[in-house]
Amino acid sequence: MDRRLKRVFVIVLDSMGMGAMADAARFGDEGADTLGHISQTVEHFYIPNLASLGLANLKSLKQVQPQEHPLGYYAALNEKSNGKDTMTGHWEMMGIETKKPFITFTEHGFPPELIAELEKRCGRKIIGNRAESGTKILEELGEQEIREGKLIVYTSADSVLQICGNEETMGLETLYHYCEIARELTMRDEWRVGRVIARPYVGKKKGEFVRTSNRRDYALKPTGPTALNALQEAGYDVLAVGKIHDIFDGYGITKSLHSTSSVHGMDQTIALAQSDFCGLCFTNLVDFDALWGHRRNPIGYGEEIERFDKKLGELMPLLKKEDLLMITADHGNDPTYKGTDHTREQVPLLLYSPSDQRSGSLPTQDTFAVIGATIADNFGVQMPANTIGTSLLPLL
Repeated sequence: MDRRLKRVFVIVLDSMGMGAMADAARFGDEGADTLGHISQTVEHFYIPNLASLGLANLKSLKQVQPQEHPLGYYAALNEKSNGKDTMTGHWEMMGIETKKPFITFTEHGFPPELIAELEKRCGRKIIGNRAESGTKILEELGEQEIREGKLIVYTSADSVLQICGNEETMGLETLYHYCEIARELTMRDEWRVGRVIARPYVGKKKGEFVRTSNRRDYALKPTGPTALNALQEAGYDVLAVGKIHDIFDGYGITKSLHSTSSVHGMDQTIALAQSDFCGLCFTNLVDFDALWGHRRNPIGYGEEIERFDKKLGELMPLLKKEDLLMITADHGNDPTYKGTDHTREQVPLLLYSPSDQRSGSLPTQDTFAVIGATIADNFGVQMPANTIGTSLLPLL
């Protein structure tokens, strides 16, 4: 690519892995294949826009034929960091290699000392305190939380501390305050989780509880400056859509938009494509992971990909010659696999610009960090010290 682009759009299909990495057995994920197993499970898989960008050239799909002349470039990316969670994946995209994984409390819940301190600071007794599906623990304990003024705290296979709160009886601001307390407490090394997550819900009794879109993530700041900081400091726009602001704790971001769903996130991205900015639009679409991957629903996951593809068909005609679109994922979450955890998988990278004169396959890359390095290279910005990644621009 011999010209500098004005706008780059990075869209993360949260958890859409495409096959186990070579070291997947070390994570207990041998044989996982999010995209492949969805294709094998669903009856219909209509994704013409993703196909046009070369997705079926990159990954064999039962219902989708490879393109003879794909519109863009495509590559498989391996994760270099030691992990398979949202923060690790996104941070690596922007240049950070995480060598020490975040602490998890999957087996025994949070230690009594942390629970006691959280109870003291919040003034409520804690119930739950185990690794569990958020919808399941809410059905089980929601009535008790409301009736007795308790506080549902739980975790998962990720490095998270999650707190449920009823918007009508507890109030959103109260829930957020409790999460701020939990974030402060979990800055201690022995309790240091990657994220504290507020999980608000509505409803008065079992069978009626519904989680709302007012979730809020309280993440750790990245361990160092990323490509986002480099762009921001050079005066470029860094626009965050969806969970991106939470994942980076606002670090290196100039404007953020909260999304209520993945379709909403795409609508926001489409609106930004119709606006005038110079820099990066970084979008996370979380429903793939939260609604379908963790809940082990391959049919719903496939339908979510189809909904995305339809919105992609609205976005692509808005792209100009000085734009670059990059579609990728941050880890896997195979909805046909054991458990409810993320899976250690390669992820796709699809690249498209209306100015492309050529297209086709790129070599498999050994890190997600090629994404941030490519963006920085395009804008003539130096990546921060201690970051990883090599630009793909010389290959385009």
